[in-house]
Amino acid sequence: MVRHDVKDLKLARKGKLRIEWAAREMPVLKSIAERFGKERPLKGVRLAACLHVTTETASLAETLKAGGAEVYLCASNPLSTQDDVAASLVKNSGIPVFAIKGEDHKTYYKHIMDALSSKPHITMDDGADLVSTLHTKKKELLKNLIGGTEETTTGVIRLRAMAEKGVLMYPIIAVNDAYTKYMFDNRYGTGQSTIDGILRATNRLIAGSLFVVAGYGWCSKGIAMRAKGLGAKVIVTEVNPLRGLEATMDGFEVMPMKDAARIGDIFVTATGDIDVIYKDCFRLMKDGAIFCNSGHFNVEIAINDLRKMSKARRIIRDFVEEYTLKNGKRIYLLGEGRLINLAAAEGHPSAVMDMSFANQALCAEYMAKHYKKLEKKVYSVPEKIDAEIAKLKLRSMGIKIDVLTPAQKKYLKSWEMGT
Repeated sequence: MVRHDVKDLKLARKGKLRIEWAAREMPVLKSIAERFGKERPLKGVRLAACLHVTTETASLAETLKAGGAEVYLCASNPLSTQDDVAASLVKNSGIPVFAIKGEDHKTYYKHIMDALSSKPHITMDDGADLVSTLHTKKKELLKNLIGGTEETTTGVIRLRAMAEKGVLMYPIIAVNDAYTKYMFDNRYGTGQSTIDGILRATNRLIAGSLFVVAGYGWCSKGIAMRAKGLGAKVIVTEVNPLRGLEATMDGFEVMPMKDAARIGDIFVTATGDIDVIYKDCFRLMKDGAIFCNSGHFNVEIAINDLRKMSKARRIIRDFVEEYTLKNGKRIYLLGEGRLINLAAAEGHPSAVMDMSFANQALCAEYMAKHYKKLEKKVYSVPEKIDAEIAKLKLRSMGIKIDVLTPAQKKYLKSWEMGT
C-alpha cells in the first residue's frame, strides 16, 4: 500500500464507481491517457499536485501516472476533498493521497508537506499554496524543480506577483489562462456548480430573488448568467470600470456592495480579493440574507468581523451557519466561506474539467520536454496545446468546422489586397 492519509479506505469501491462515471464525460483526457500510456513522456518525473480531490482530478492523476509520472496528491482546499475518491486513488490506482474532507488548518499544511516529501520535479497547483510553501518553508527542494502548472485565477495572480518581484525560482505555466480553460471552466463550470452548491446547501428558490454577484470576471459572468436563467434579478458589484460597463451592457444592474447589501437576498463573491463583503455590509443586510464565496480562498467574506458582530451562531443545516447579530437580525454564511461549489456540491461537471485537466496533462508534458529553455517566470499555455484541446473536444462531440482554403490563408497574411 502506498503512503497515504485519507478518511477511510473502505470507501474505495464507491469512489471507483464515481470516478468511472465522471470519466465517461472526459474523452479528451482519455485520448491523452492512451497516448501517454504508449509514449511515457513523464517517465522518471516526480509530480506533486495540490488540487481539489474530486472524481475529475482522479482521471487527471491516473493520466499522469499512465505517462510515467510518480504522482503525489494533496488537497487544495480543506472542504473540497471527496473522501471516497481519495480512498480509491490510494487502493485502486496506487497513488499516494493526503486529503480528508473537513481537515483543519494544521492538517491541511501537513498534507502539503506530505506531497512535497516526494521531492518533486514538477508541481501542479490550484491556488499556489504548494509553490508558496516551497518558497518559504521547503527552499531546499527548489533545486529539484524543473517547472510547474497553475490552475486558478487566484494562483496565477500570486505567481505573477512573485515573478515581478524576482522571487519565483522555477518556470510555471498559467493553465488558467488557456482559452480552453477559462472561457469554459471558469464560466460554464463555475456558473453551474456555484448554483448547484447554493441549492444543495439551502434548497431556496432562486427565481424572484435579488441575487448579488461580486465581480464580473469569467467566473462571475457564469454565475450571473445562470442565476438570471433561473429567474433571479441579478445585481453586479465591481471595482473595474470596464467590467462594470460590460455588466451593464449585459443587462445587469451595477452598484457598490454597500448599496447591494441593503437589498440582496443571496450574495456570491468571486473576485480573488479580501473583504469583498465587509463589516458594514453585514449590518445593512436584510434578516435572512444568505452569502457565500466561489473564489479560491475563504478571504472574500470578512468572517472574523462577522463573528465579533454576532451574539450567537449555530449550524442550522449542513453547510449553513446562522449568525444572529446584536440588532437581532439573522444572516447565513454557507460553506464556511470556502468554495461553495466544492464545499456543498461536487465541483464543476466533468465535461468541462475534461478541457481544464487536458491542459494540465499536456502542459506537464511540455514542461518535462522544454524546461531547459524556460526562464523563472509565468508562461501562457502554448497556442498549439490550446488549439489541439479544442479540436479534440469538438471531435468528441461529433462537431465539424470549416478549414481555410489556400486563398483565404494567403489573404489573411497579406496587406496588399484591399476592397
